[in-house]
Amino acid sequence: MLTIALPKGRIAKLTLERFEHAFKEKFEFQNRKLILKKANFKFLNVRNQDVPTYVDYGSADIGVVGLDVLEEKSYDIVKLLDLRIGKCKVAIGLRQNQQLPYDKPLLKVATKHENIAKRYFEKKAMAVDIIKLYGSIELAPLVGLADCIVDIVETGDTMRENGLKVGDTILESSAYLIANKNSYTNKKREILKLKELLDGSR
Repeated sequence: MLTIALPKGRIAKLTLERFEHAFKEKFEFQNRKLILKKANFKFLNVRNQDVPTYVDYGSADIGVVGLDVLEEKSYDIVKLLDLRIGKCKVAIGLRQNQQLPYDKPLLKVATKHENIAKRYFEKKAMAVDIIKLYGSIELAPLVGLADCIVDIVETGDTMRENGLKVGDTILESSAYLIANKNSYTNKKREILKLKELLDGSR
């Protein structure tokens, strides 16, 4: 049996639809249950940011998670396949009437993507003060907490509705199928077969 960690919400739904298409049967978490056993698979319904941790520590053989989550922190896992679902980008957000002040001695950046933001501004040779926020990040430039934000953007509507504009794209992201290194060695045949099925069910 393969144990698969899925992120709660839209990506889990889209991933299970891929399984349904590949295996021609229904895959669905009932009510608030966190475990689904079906067709020799055990699915775990976990928070998006926790998927790589379950896989890295071997509590799940494989998982599905956004590239943005993988890029934010280093995990000792195997990237198997870009599933091309849950597409979004990590981008800069600014007040509508502003440009990024490249000449500012210290740029204040609000984000929950600390490492992605740090790497981006380091490449631009810009000194930044990273302000870690967990939600309502769009508020930060509006109340003077930060010069800009770095956040996930799908349509850009949330930023626009809050008086911000979408600036430069830092990272294009989509959901990836990942595997635990030991599982990939010990269950390689099962994992590669599943990878092929999911790749062919687009």
